[in-house]
Amino acid sequence: MNPTLFVYEYLSGGGRGAAPGDDAGHAELLRAGRAMRAALVAELAALPGLDLRYACGAGVEALPAQQGAAVCPRPGETPAAFVQREGAAHERIWVVAPESDGLLLQLAEAVPPARWIGCDRATIRLCAGKRATLAHLAAQRVPTPLDFGEGATHWVVKPDDGAGTLDTRRHAQRAAAQADLWRRRASGASATVEPWVDGEPLSLSLLCQGGEAELLSINRQHIDIAADGQLHDAGVAINQITLDDGRAPALARIAQAVAHAMPGLRGFVGIDLVWHPRRGPVVIEVNPRLTCAFVGLSAALGRTLAAEILALHEEPADAAA
Repeated sequence: MNPTLFVYEYLSGGGRGAAPGDDAGHAELLRAGRAMRAALVAELAALPGLDLRYACGAGVEALPAQQGAAVCPRPGETPAAFVQREGAAHERIWVVAPESDGLLLQLAEAVPPARWIGCDRATIRLCAGKRATLAHLAAQRVPTPLDFGEGATHWVVKPDDGAGTLDTRRHAQRAAAQADLWRRRASGASATVEPWVDGEPLSLSLLCQGGEAELLSINRQHIDIAADGQLHDAGVAINQITLDDGRAPALARIAQAVAHAMPGLRGFVGIDLVWHPRRGPVVIEVNPRLTCAFVGLSAALGRTLAAEILALHEEPADAAA
């Protein structure tokens, strides 16, 4: 029998239900989720000897029949219960979900570690806290915004467990940032404040295993800042800076430093950073999962990244992870 693999992309898999027609933010996230699902499933479906299934939520179109079988959550079934049920029926589970509200960790905990494709639970838990991640990296002498406390001219407030630019606002005064932080925390929201780092926003796509990282691509992030300081993600352009660029060695060193500091990173990993005009790369956050930069990356590199990631998981992960 062929090995069985289940792909669960949270948004297209019904994690938040059908997108409300007036919720532009949700609709945009759903488009991104569908694109990641389509890219991943298409690569996996082209591999020989794999019995592939993927999650498909209500109101989301199924993929072509030759790309595997769609599996729908039961009415009222939570994402964790859905993944746990499918995890018991498949040899491998590949989940794409945000760290927000502990979601990715909950899904990882619903699956036996030996069946999980991705980073280990301890690393997912760490990456879910943006401030904790920066503190951990700073302790390993990885450059972060925490190095900019003295002399910072702007400050940024964001959800401590958020993803990307969601609910992220830049302030020109520390007092305004602190007031924003207190308002969020008073309402029960998770929030953190950190110095704003000027420079070019980039992201790195990596393959990680056992404290080592291969830098796959250097991507440009397009981020708009509204008049009120609100940040908006305007998309990512993959593989925009070649690996023979003058900045590439420093970026490769940062990738390796992050992997060394977080040996539980496994498979595809994204790093968001800013290239500061004087200090070079400064890490903003680590995404222990597939990101939007995966879409189109295999074709751009002439590689089948999904197959390479599966190969990294041929040996079972530590059951205590």
